[in-house]
Amino acid sequence: MRPRGHELSATGVTVAYEGADVVHDASLRLRPGEVTVLVGPNGSGKSTLLRTVARLQRPREAELVIDGADGLALTPREFSRQVALLTQGRPVPSGLTVRDVVEFGRYPYRGRWGRADPDGPAAVARALALTGVADLAERGAEHLSGGQLQRVWLAGCLAQETGVLLLDEPTTYLDLRYQIELLDLVRDLADDHGIAVGAVLHDLDQAAALADRIVLLCEGRIVADGTPDDVLTADRLTAVYGIRIEVGTDPLTGRLRTRALGRHHTRSERLTTPS
Repeated sequence: MRPRGHELSATGVTVAYEGADVVHDASLRLRPGEVTVLVGPNGSGKSTLLRTVARLQRPREAELVIDGADGLALTPREFSRQVALLTQGRPVPSGLTVRDVVEFGRYPYRGRWGRADPDGPAAVARALALTGVADLAERGAEHLSGGQLQRVWLAGCLAQETGVLLLDEPTTYLDLRYQIELLDLVRDLADDHGIAVGAVLHDLDQAAALADRIVLLCEGRIVADGTPDDVLTADRLTAVYGIRIEVGTDPLTGRLRTRALGRHHTRSERLTTPS
């Protein structure tokens, strides 16, 4: 995948459903070579903000800038050459091979009458290889497991060869191995290819391990935006999630680790930070 990172900035984003604001004056900045992860409780506005930045959700107010240009003024085809989004709950394709599905990612480079896309075959091959589904290329997509299909949809996004990649809960349907492999791939896209990545994750420990920056949302508002250590504090997480959350350091990896404490946790089970 060729390096072509873009900087995307969204400011003053306000989104309303049925006359009620669900995202309030939010701002998000995605920089080349960085992974920014949005976290927060269900209904906090994470996915809505990401979809708005991807121009799939119409905002009541917003400013969107890509490398200094007005992102809202771009045509859909122009925008899709710069920003790709992996959404939740995509349908299972019927009657298509895996290669066919991934080739859909090349649509911004084809004309209205399907003009030639000379770079397409190489881009599709790279995307299949990066996501580990090259051996499934000729298999019918309807015969894949949920985890395999999720990787195929990601391959389609990578085939777009955009400088900004947006991922809405990308580990859905994946078992633990493929969750880690996918997150490693996301990290490689930022580090090795300069891609600006914005992702929604529910797992706070995965978010802390992956992200350069964390954006914490609650009730449609950004509560904190900064490094994982700065944002994911015990007091802040406890207040936002409404359950006691302790934060410590994993003694093996040195990474931040969180633990939510329910009614059946005892004092001896609580996570502590090694001295």
